[in-house]
Amino acid sequence: MQKRFGIDIDGTVTCPTSLVPHINKAFQLDITLDDLTEYEITECLNIPKDSFYKWFVEAEPQIYSESPLAKGAKPVLSKWVDEHELYFISARSETLLDVTKTWFNTFEINYHHIELIGSHDKVGTAQKHNIDLFFEDKHDNAVDISEELNIPVILFDTPYNRKPSPKNVIRVHNWQEAEQWVENWLRMENEIKKEA
Repeated sequence: MQKRFGIDIDGTVTCPTSLVPHINKAFQLDITLDDLTEYEITECLNIPKDSFYKWFVEAEPQIYSESPLAKGAKPVLSKWVDEHELYFISARSETLLDVTKTWFNTFEINYHHIELIGSHDKVGTAQKHNIDLFFEDKHDNAVDISEELNIPVILFDTPYNRKPSPKNVIRVHNWQEAEQWVENWLRMENEIKKEA
């Protein structure tokens, strides 16, 4: 049964530690991912918002081109691309589409569609594309998508998203757990279809 998956990129397909070495270098810090306990980085680090965002906008192309792939993502996505439709939906700005596509080509991650929406509000985009299941690392995005669209959302566990979640938001610790959950979900969907 083919499904359409909506998949966030940063912290989901890319390793959630991607930003850490860039932040350390730019701001002479020595942080690890465990120090990032809020999605808004300036809320957990002593960096003025203005200087952080000015740096981030300038550094984005380099950060994204150098981001490591999340452990275990490639075999799962390589399998799914033949079985489902993979729609990568990211808050990145549209101006970063070339950098993004180059990164996907470098890591040989195939896809059906990439959409950079320049905003964290992914509900409308997921709805427009009739997404059946979403993969995300930002807690409030996961909650909003699951509640507004009544679809399951896989939330990849990180120190910055450990807030309580509704039951339609499924926390996983790696891509293998995500794959296992999806296989069980598809099996249940098939059984319900047979009984109908």
